[in-house]
Amino acid sequence: MATFTVRGKNMEVTPALKDYVEKRVGKVAKYFDRVGEITVLLTVSKGRHIVEVTVPVEGGVLLRGEEATMDMYTSIDLVVEKLERQIHKHKTKLQRRFRGGGFKADLVAEGSGAAARIDPAPEYSIVKTKRFLVKPMDVQEAIMQMNMVNHDFFVFRDAETEEVSVVYRRTDGNYGLIQPGA
Repeated sequence: MATFTVRGKNMEVTPALKDYVEKRVGKVAKYFDRVGEITVLLTVSKGRHIVEVTVPVEGGVLLRGEEATMDMYTSIDLVVEKLERQIHKHKTKLQRRFRGGGFKADLVAEGSGAAARIDPAPEYSIVKTKRFLVKPMDVQEAIMQMNMVNHDFFVFRDAETEEVSVVYRRTDGNYGLIQPGA
């Protein structure tokens, strides 16, 4: 049984809503032997009901989905469909990654609904490669550089830790930071 963290932002998470989330989102866990703590954030903003789900599975694989509609239950259903489509779409890659087990490919083959109609996972083609000097700088300077080049992310070497990090612009207009870790 997967463990859940269900949080509400600008709303109260009722026991009925929490049960619904665990029942519907918990379906994703059936595709894997081991699933980490599933995080679900339910937000109400300007009349939109937004559901963000993060599912960590073994091998460092992270499934993430977000949906927004005018109804929270519809958003939950749609985000589950989106996660299942991700699993089906990347079935071959997941099988390779979990060679020793952990990924239940036979369940994916059974699939239902829209997820079953997805073609086999395409190979991704690289159409451009860029090389650039990764300069040491602090996070604030990296954000400034990102904004100056009008990109949604920026790779830099953190002057304090000497590690390569990434700053990015979030859909809510704020910034995020990705750092290497164990």
